[in-house]
Amino acid sequence: MIDILLIEDHVELANLIDAFLKKKGFSLWHAADAESALDWLKDHDVQIILLDITLPNMDGFGFCKALRSTSDVPIMILSARCDKGDKLLGYELGADDYMEKPIDPDLLTAKINALLFRFNTKHSGKPIHSGALCIDSAAHKVSFHQQPLELNVKEFELLLLFVRNPGKTLHKEYLFNQIWGADSDSENQTLTVHIKMLRSKIEENPRQPQRIRTVWGVGYRYEEV
Repeated sequence: MIDILLIEDHVELANLIDAFLKKKGFSLWHAADAESALDWLKDHDVQIILLDITLPNMDGFGFCKALRSTSDVPIMILSARCDKGDKLLGYELGADDYMEKPIDPDLLTAKINALLFRFNTKHSGKPIHSGALCIDSAAHKVSFHQQPLELNVKEFELLLLFVRNPGKTLHKEYLFNQIWGADSDSENQTLTVHIKMLRSKIEENPRQPQRIRTVWGVGYRYEEV
């Protein structure tokens, strides 16, 4: 799953936002117009959408209206249009937050993290079933073949990230930044160690893993078994 969909027709600004957020550990896909963004969303999942209002053809308000008929993914409007009427319309059409341009990168990151936390908390009530695994994120419990598993905090977070992205190759850097943070003092080898420990608990044969597959030179891919 891609973390962020950025819909922005100003290429230079989009590149700046893309570079900054990737340094913070987020993955991002950029669309220059609303129509291509809606088309992309038919085949992809995303955790949050950053949306400009002034776009060619369909504007940001039209995008909000179209998307809200099918999805409740968080939307943050980024716009130089700061009139009260524009903000109210954005919220009425389903935007979750509204940030005025020029963008403060640190404030943008803080708002993204806050939105993701609220959204994930809202959707964390139901256990996640993935093959023989059952994960209750609210209770912080995992069972495997209906037997409880003892996982440490990082193993739990890593497993949750995997089962939310089945069949997708996740880069080592992305996994490390999401679990330990880009500014962590831990070394990348920590990820390898935790993958090994996790495999020992959820694989029938950890030496020939079927759930957490290694994609050599890239990262790991989780398969539901």
